[in-house]
Amino acid sequence: MKRSTIPLLIALLITACTQTPAERLTQYVNPLIGSGGHGHVFVGASVPFGMVQAGPTSINQAWDWCSGYHRSENSVIGFSHTHLSGTGIGDLFDITVMPIIGDVTYARGTIDNPHSGLWSPADRGNEITRPGYYAVPLTRYGIKAELTATERTGVHRYTFPASQEAAIVFDLENGGCWDRTTECHMQAVGNNRITGYRHSKGWAHAQRVYFAAETSKPFDKFELHGRDSMYGRASFGTTEGEQIILKVAISPVSIEGAEAALALETKGKDFETITAMAAEAWENELAKIEVTCRSDEEKTIFYTALYHCMMAPVLFSDTNGNYPGADGNIYNSPTPRYTNFSLWDTYRAKQPLMTIIEPQRAGAFVASMVDICDRQGRLPVWHLWGNETNCMVGDPAIPTVADAIVKGIGGFDREEAFEAIKKTAASNERGKGLRNTYGYIPCDLFGEAVAYELEYALADGAAANAAKTLGKSNDAEYFTRRSQSYRRLFDRESRFIRGVDSAGLFRKEFNPYYSAHRADDYCEGNAWQYTWLVPHDICGYAPLFGGREQMLAKLDSLFTAPSTVEGAPSPDISGMIGQYAHGNEPSHHIIYIYSMLGEPHKCARLVRKVMQEQYRNAPDGLSGNEDMGQMSAWYIMSALGFYEVEPASGRYWFGSPTVQRAELSVEGGTFVIETKDNSETNIYIKNITLNGKPHPLPYIMHSDIARGGTLTIEMSDTPTMWYNMQYK
Repeated sequence: MKRSTIPLLIALLITACTQTPAERLTQYVNPLIGSGGHGHVFVGASVPFGMVQAGPTSINQAWDWCSGYHRSENSVIGFSHTHLSGTGIGDLFDITVMPIIGDVTYARGTIDNPHSGLWSPADRGNEITRPGYYAVPLTRYGIKAELTATERTGVHRYTFPASQEAAIVFDLENGGCWDRTTECHMQAVGNNRITGYRHSKGWAHAQRVYFAAETSKPFDKFELHGRDSMYGRASFGTTEGEQIILKVAISPVSIEGAEAALALETKGKDFETITAMAAEAWENELAKIEVTCRSDEEKTIFYTALYHCMMAPVLFSDTNGNYPGADGNIYNSPTPRYTNFSLWDTYRAKQPLMTIIEPQRAGAFVASMVDICDRQGRLPVWHLWGNETNCMVGDPAIPTVADAIVKGIGGFDREEAFEAIKKTAASNERGKGLRNTYGYIPCDLFGEAVAYELEYALADGAAANAAKTLGKSNDAEYFTRRSQSYRRLFDRESRFIRGVDSAGLFRKEFNPYYSAHRADDYCEGNAWQYTWLVPHDICGYAPLFGGREQMLAKLDSLFTAPSTVEGAPSPDISGMIGQYAHGNEPSHHIIYIYSMLGEPHKCARLVRKVMQEQYRNAPDGLSGNEDMGQMSAWYIMSALGFYEVEPASGRYWFGSPTVQRAELSVEGGTFVIETKDNSETNIYIKNITLNGKPHPLPYIMHSDIARGGTLTIEMSDTPTMWYNMQYK
């Protein structure tokens, strides 16, 4: 169907006339937060949850370049159309294009030799990055590169100098980090279109990306170059300041799918129109939460965090609904399918946040996970571009799917989803066969046994909650019993969770400060952090310590212990407060345990400390990997004043809100959070009302938020026990 752009342009004009720049939420996004340090965020142009992330890719392929960009150096080998954001492993970087002048070496190149490849230094002093738009001058060639995007298309505008040797090179050789091309092809179709594909193997073992590209100016010739003809050069003659627009659509299914996206999403639209559309898409998504903060600095940190939360999962179906299943076959769905599920990270705060402000999309995420289970036999662990990577421990999709069931999220069949949970939990893979035999995973028979066991136990707790919601009492009893397996690993003498061998004995060598990455009983952590990975059963856990007071004393010691981590630890163990490690996910819920145990003032102090010290408006503004939105989601939830500790519980525990006011777009309308007397010193909750009525509970239910209403939180500079401890 032919669609006119006139109504869109009129709407954009009206918006521009009626809003001042200060009212645009996108102005409070700094995409460079997390682009330094170990944040690993994507920098470039995209739309929320879009298939395309069009941005620069550097020569460097070391750990801090997992996203293709790091603030510490300025090389650009080209502009790729797929990137990851915040991950600890790199992959993708597909269909890389580079505008050039003159003869070049068709290779990635090396940083010590400016002419060893296509690459150019980028003029970071004149770099511009904002939601939906990226621009940077390439100093080697004197070319200005600008990027924007639709869901499936990257749109480039290159401003060339006068030259008879101008060109745009398509690079199908270079991905990033682990990624290597296994098969590729490209060809010219006429004199302004190029089509092809790139198959590769890396972290994703069988990645397939198809593309269709179109230039605004006909090219004089198109030639293949380099190793195995993996570079295609479209040559032009250009005048000074001449601009060439390049549109590159991608598909995980076929060239035809990419061509359909190119036509549907960009036909008849110029660069400025698409840039405005991308900005408006981000504005609409960011408006799901409208906040008043104490300063513009806080507001920038907040909206940048929300922006980072909306980078993934990414769309994985064509415009006609075709998508590749986890079994490699092509299927069709009338609803969007998604991929890039970093679930070990995001089940904790990112996915719960989506259930509040993006319930329809959260349902589509779960539908995609259930579909993956149908194709590969179990729910995803870490699904990347349709491939199961099995990265990280446990069954992290179970808490996410169970959470959606408990909260009544629509868009998927709840019975089918629960069957997927049962099927995944019953699998003997990834240590679960040993767990079924011994009742726990023996540390002498399986690596990272403690981490796997605790993650499986909390997933069982989430499954039990889903079963209760669905009225399946037998299943609820079964999963509740399994969820208590953590008790077998608790050492009452040291009061730490420890590895237990196949003889039922604790591992002899034990040092709670010790961590050996991928070579001990934990995963990216040590006994100090993992002793608290029992979020689903805090009340049942306390008696193992000897009671609530003893548990609190142990919790206090976590934050006062020396911050030393001995051995050969993962760099993910960062953001230390004592042995609390905010830079990695296993610690994220721990502070809120204080509210569960009746000491909310300690929760408030620590929440504020983390927010003030470990989230900054700077490239090195995050204490660890951003992890596909999880690090940011912790900040958003905490700034709003609550956090979901127990997976799939449907309740959020209060901490210490920093926003003055927030309006959340929820399923039932608008949920307002207003704080009174909130300041840097008034960090303690004094009183809460919900819809004008007293709310003497340390938590709020998801249903209370989802139906809309007003939550009023009165703050004070004095610790107060403002809720009744006789809750369940």
